[in-house]
Amino acid sequence: MKNTLIPLDMIWNDDQKRIVHVAQNVQPCKADPCPSIPPGAPASYVLEVAAGMAARHGLATGQTLRFDGLDNVVVR
Repeated sequence: MKNTLIPLDMIWNDDQKRIVHVAQNVQPCKADPCPSIPPGAPASYVLEVAAGMAARHGLATGQTLRFDGLDNVVVR
């Protein structure tokens, strides 16, 4: 990942918040051009978290994420 200082887990989700792909321990990009990391399936969003979080929480393709406290967030 460009302009990132730490390794990340990247969790791609569709518009129903279902996980469509998880890339674990994606390393920071050190030189251009940085590699593209596609989800391999149609996705609407990507959640980037510190590396290891996906495994610690057992996140896997097909699961549905829930975001508590975001019910009133408006995206324009």
